[in-house]
Amino acid sequence: MPATPSEAPWGLVLAAGAGRRFGGPKALARTSAGTPWIALAVHALRAGGCGRILVTLGAAADEALPLVPAGATVVRIADWQTGVAASVRAGLVSAASGSASAAVVLPVDTPDAPASAVARLVRRAAPDALAFASYDGSPGHPVLIGREHWSALAASVRGDVGARPYLIAQGADAVECGDLWSGADRDER
Repeated sequence: MPATPSEAPWGLVLAAGAGRRFGGPKALARTSAGTPWIALAVHALRAGGCGRILVTLGAAADEALPLVPAGATVVRIADWQTGVAASVRAGLVSAASGSASAAVVLPVDTPDAPASAVARLVRRAAPDALAFASYDGSPGHPVLIGREHWSALAASVRGDVGARPYLIAQGADAVECGDLWSGADRDER
């Protein structure tokens, strides 16, 4: 049984999908300068105040593994092809082994996400917290999930439907981040 939640929030990078619309696994994507998107996500989470960082890998996991920065923990998703729900569930189960009060979730396809957006969510970290970044009123990432929600959220996600229905049903707080960046994910090369 983990200790009383007291650690900094853990970061969770979702990078297990096949990236069908993208043309390949986004876990392998790089910027035009060659920087892996996984490294950018891990950096944003660390610099934004997260402690331990988990990276989910599934499609092309062996190829993506060398792109994961040192110190981040890889969570392999055996059933990754069933959708994002598999990554969310496995990531939260893995996070439950520690004592963090919350987890900050960031998909790998948001390489422009700044650490400052993560920091706005981290400031709200508490076991009962539930919040998402908003961009001019539109929901986006990162998402903060307090430890008290992990089990229920993990049980609620299905297929390619992630946390959004749970966040809406629970009245999650919107944290405006439109002044920091666009909030856009990348579905095309």
